[in-house]
Amino acid sequence: MPTSIFTDPRFLEHDPGRGHPESPARLAAILAELAARPLAGTVSRTPRAATDAELEAVHSARYLADIRALAGTTAALDPDTTMSPGSYDAATLAAGAAVGAVEEVWSGRADNAFALVRPPGHHAEAQGAMGFCLLNNAAIAALAARRLGAERVMVLDWDVHHGNGTQHIFQQRRDVLYLSSHQYPFYPGTGASEEVGAGEGAGYTVNCPLPAGQGDADYGAVFHDLFLPAGEAFRPDIIIVSAGFDAHARDPLADMLVTERGFAAMCTSLAELARNRCAGKLVLLLEGGYHLQALAQSVRACLEVLTGARREDFPGGVGRDAPDVIEATQAALRRAGGSGGAHGS
Repeated sequence: MPTSIFTDPRFLEHDPGRGHPESPARLAAILAELAARPLAGTVSRTPRAATDAELEAVHSARYLADIRALAGTTAALDPDTTMSPGSYDAATLAAGAAVGAVEEVWSGRADNAFALVRPPGHHAEAQGAMGFCLLNNAAIAALAARRLGAERVMVLDWDVHHGNGTQHIFQQRRDVLYLSSHQYPFYPGTGASEEVGAGEGAGYTVNCPLPAGQGDADYGAVFHDLFLPAGEAFRPDIIIVSAGFDAHARDPLADMLVTERGFAAMCTSLAELARNRCAGKLVLLLEGGYHLQALAQSVRACLEVLTGARREDFPGGVGRDAPDVIEATQAALRRAGGSGGAHGS
């Protein structure tokens, strides 16, 4: 089976304005890279827009009505998030692409999938836009997977910014395990180790808030010592990745030191977890990444992993910071009672 790539030129019609980092040039750079060097084992899919029911499973009716009323106009939703005339259609198409990627993988029509979409989604809350994001693509995709029959959905977010929206949407649930590695303290200010979920969801949120300056080896420690054991214990039926590439060493909006090799190693480790636990069902959704060349090359590196053309291990040389953060998160999960996602289900 191939790797499905869900994308569409209509994503370029979302234009937050001159000088905005989340520009159409981001996706254009990725598509140009893939066109210049076509990747064997991939197949292109044209997404559909998400249905009202799929959006309403995550977002409030009032918020959806508000942004629907702004379709075809220009409007500022928060200091960072702007709608242009094409933004509403692009956002509903991005959410639909995320759902379509899940449907494609769940049905067995593809081994795995990457939805190359914009606007991104992981900051969007149930009741509002935030941080360049209009609709929470990962959350919409996760609930689509639940409706298809997945009993346990793992959502891993390696974007350099914490996915506050995704966490808040699922923090009281035990059927969705949310894991995030992110620079901290940093925008949006959430994602401390002590944030482990609440109520029935206690222990099913796993945050690894890393200080600036962490590289490939440090992320390797996070994955091997925290995320992969949590995933093994949770036994997901499908894995969804909020794949942001702004932890890259060349990214202008953050201060991490990850390379293309590091992103490929993250993807390799999740592909292996998916093969071991859920028959390979793995879906990547594009989030951030603002250095155009680094973004395009990192996306390609992950697609090479998905198609089987590449396998990458994390390098050695872990620094002193990551193990301390991992230990703090493990302690917070133990205090949550030992029954959460990192301890089995």
